[in-house]
Amino acid sequence: MTATGARNAPDVVDVVALGESMVTFLPSRPGRLADVPSFDRGIGGAESNVACVLAAAGHTARWVGRVGADGFGDHLVEAIGGYGVDVSHVRRDPHRPTGIYFRTAGDRSTDAHEVAYYRAGSAASAMSPAGVDLDALRAGRVLHLSGITAALSSDCLDLLRELTAPRPGRPLISFDVNHRPGLWRDARGPEVLLDLARGADLVFVGEDEAEEAWGITGGPTRIRQALPEPHMLVVKQGARGAVAFSALRGQMCRLGGTGGRDGTPQAPGRATTPRPAPAPAPAPATFEPALHVDVVATTGAGDAFAAGFLSATLRDLPVRDRLRHGHLTAAAVLTAPGDLAAPPARDHADRLAALDDTAWGTLRLGPGWTRADEHEGPEKEARTP
Repeated sequence: MTATGARNAPDVVDVVALGESMVTFLPSRPGRLADVPSFDRGIGGAESNVACVLAAAGHTARWVGRVGADGFGDHLVEAIGGYGVDVSHVRRDPHRPTGIYFRTAGDRSTDAHEVAYYRAGSAASAMSPAGVDLDALRAGRVLHLSGITAALSSDCLDLLRELTAPRPGRPLISFDVNHRPGLWRDARGPEVLLDLARGADLVFVGEDEAEEAWGITGGPTRIRQALPEPHMLVVKQGARGAVAFSALRGQMCRLGGTGGRDGTPQAPGRATTPRPAPAPAPAPATFEPALHVDVVATTGAGDAFAAGFLSATLRDLPVRDRLRHGHLTAAAVLTAPGDLAAPPARDHADRLAALDDTAWGTLRLGPGWTRADEHEGPEKEARTP
């Protein structure tokens, strides 16, 4: 993806993110929700997390959403705006509440982890093509979406279909699959997510997520065969690393109007099952191993990875460096509590991303690593895990 979108209007921003944000209640200590005596208030939302991280990294970012005309809505708008994100296009709903959720302190991958969502009928679920400022959404070099929004309501799904439809001059569409089975009211969720992903330019999906949603096994190449349309497909493999597939060898999709790949209308039919391409040509692929990280909490790491990758995309860095910046930004969240953490300073991240393969492979990051002295060389950052 080559960054060609020059700012020719004051309202144009680097990235616009659309989605629901909620007030998050984090436990004051480990244990069951029934046993935790108190909670600390935070903010959570996959798309607004991406916007906050990008703004903290020096990009112009806008979050578009809908919150209640209540105190929780006030808190979300103020907190997200405090990161430097443009929140002027957030709508307030006088009839529906702001969503909230509670979670335990444990890792999401364990059986002991609990999350209690109170988002049914939330203000965000009333987002629709007629209920948001479409011009504000399209006034970015990148429009970042996720599958969570599609699951909130039929109106929200209509909005995502409108935004991912082929259109001359549309921004680059970034789509994080974010398959959340508990949010879908019927069994069509995987089909819908596949359809939306096929309309995007840049797609993020987990290898385990693709298996759960679409039954795809056999690794990243099989996922690419089932999802050949996006210019760039990033398959996350957890602690192992991530693979990026680009559309053409030596070519990356351009930031700016893509119009749904070639700008021409596409068939209106909806895909129902993954369709592996017959005898596919070898897909240009770049793999970068994940970092060794002393994990504090995993929540928000996927959003941070997407933000790091997008930041490097906006800077027109090579694919390898985009993946490395994704890993580094994810490491900032993994080594801090909560859904959000300040990313490393740009020059700090650039130094680490430029390490040779051996140094990258021995780098280990723990809590506080983003505050490392910016004058220290990369060789002081790396240590054998």
